[in-house]
Amino acid sequence: MIYRAMTGDDYEAAYRLWENTDGMGLSEADSREHIIRYLERNPGISQVCVKEDGTLMGTAMCGYDGRRGYMYHVAVDSGSRGSGTGRELVRRCLAELREAGITKCHLMVIEDNALGRSFWTRIGWQERDGLLLFSK
Repeated sequence: MIYRAMTGDDYEAAYRLWENTDGMGLSEADSREHIIRYLERNPGISQVCVKEDGTLMGTAMCGYDGRRGYMYHVAVDSGSRGSGTGRELVRRCLAELREAGITKCHLMVIEDNALGRSFWTRIGWQERDGLLLFSK
């Protein structure tokens, strides 16, 4: 497996992975234009995992606002789950955030995404109570 920074060239394969990942919420904000803008605003922080033949196996979108990091669309192809790919993608994103001076990172998981909640708990993230998410 090859781990590297995500680029705009990864978009189509990443979107296919996201579409086929249970519990993944997609919206207009996940259009090619928006994702490329996000990658450009946060260069080198989002990560992908590809096979030697170039097949995309996992993604982790990550960036920061100058104060806190945020992670999105951490997904691993169903055939590669349990291999440590997701954990390594997250580790690499967090290392990039630390390099930028960011020490805290948040992420959102859809409430009924049991697989996602289990993954994050298993790798040491804590589910927070007492917070509400508002969107506009």
